[in-house]
Amino acid sequence: MAVELKMPALSPTMEKGTLAKWLVAEGDMVKAGDMIAEIETDKATMEFEAVDDGRVSRLVIPEGTDDIAVGTVIAILAEGHESQSEPLQEGVEAAQKPATAPSPRPDPIPAQPAAIARYCDGENNATPLARRIAAAKDIALANISGSGPRGKIVKADLGIASLLTPAVMAPAASGSAAGSATAPIIARPPQGVPVNAIKLSSMRKTIARRLTESKQTIPHFYLTTRCNLDRLLKLRADLNESLADRGVKLSVNDMLVKAMALALIRVPDANVQFGGEELYQFERVDISMAVAIDGGLVTPVIKDAGSLSLTGIARQSKGLAAKARDGKLAPEEYQGGTASISNLGMFGINEMFPVINPPQALILGIGAALEQPWKVDGALGLATIMAATASFDHRAIDGATAAQFMAAFRAFVEEPLQIMA
Repeated sequence: MAVELKMPALSPTMEKGTLAKWLVAEGDMVKAGDMIAEIETDKATMEFEAVDDGRVSRLVIPEGTDDIAVGTVIAILAEGHESQSEPLQEGVEAAQKPATAPSPRPDPIPAQPAAIARYCDGENNATPLARRIAAAKDIALANISGSGPRGKIVKADLGIASLLTPAVMAPAASGSAAGSATAPIIARPPQGVPVNAIKLSSMRKTIARRLTESKQTIPHFYLTTRCNLDRLLKLRADLNESLADRGVKLSVNDMLVKAMALALIRVPDANVQFGGEELYQFERVDISMAVAIDGGLVTPVIKDAGSLSLTGIARQSKGLAAKARDGKLAPEEYQGGTASISNLGMFGINEMFPVINPPQALILGIGAALEQPWKVDGALGLATIMAATASFDHRAIDGATAAQFMAAFRAFVEEPLQIMA
């Protein structure tokens, strides 16, 4: 029996992907769990595994094809050496033809428990790779519904199952701002002006769509505080000197991530997410860290940043940033996050007003540290001052709560020994 291999949903927000490269050829024999293709998502390039043993009967979609909708058949896998049947081939060809009406976006995982039809009740319902990952990460397969043929659990299901939130799964309310927003008018470039048309990558398209939705549907408001960094910079220098033999070097951003996490612990009403009819208050702080890469940016997540040491944050942030720039982030490394931080200080930017990363309710923007006149110990002197501006979702966070968070953040920055406690 032939099996259709379909474009997988490698993240909860993925709607389309690029088939970057085939790792097999027609006629090759593969086993369940073998890597057969590289799929480029809006965040990273990931490998796609075979879900069954068999022979690659047909590669339906050529490598390098962009904007392949999730659920589209990309290859046919035949069992053993059987040949592909004509009815299946005709069905696949029909599936590739444009539909007369847009099909609804498929749910990687059913939104409501009542809709979940299949559960894994044994290891035979998961691919070998999925079983190995589940064992390594202590993931209970019995709680996951597989998206592969005949309900088989594949690698992508493990990343999605634990990361979907009710806000992501909930359908948009009728009459909402998102539903009523009209598509923007895209103007052509002025005639007579030399121009190069550069095709947008999947990442750039996703950034454009999500941040447009953010500004259209989330009521932003902004608060700025200015922090004296002199004590933090002195502490950083002392710590780096003592950590040199361990190969650890703390950055200012590492210390600001820790200060932000502790501020959210001190003001838990700011560590929240708007959920329509509910408000989700998180019991730990996961900080999404904006990392600039070629063609866009990604936000790998430092999980439970409040409980990590500065050394732990430094190691994680360095490792995640390197993987982000190499396009090697796994879904669980960039999905989720309860709040974000974006630092443009190294570019000499004095102040920034960042756009909220939905569905989060808070993002902190960091500017450059500048020496300027400041009142120090009751007298006017020079100090190293940094502007920090946070954007808040007013549906979830009120002005007074936002102000308390900013005051707590400034206190941790200006009294940095507190972040060592």
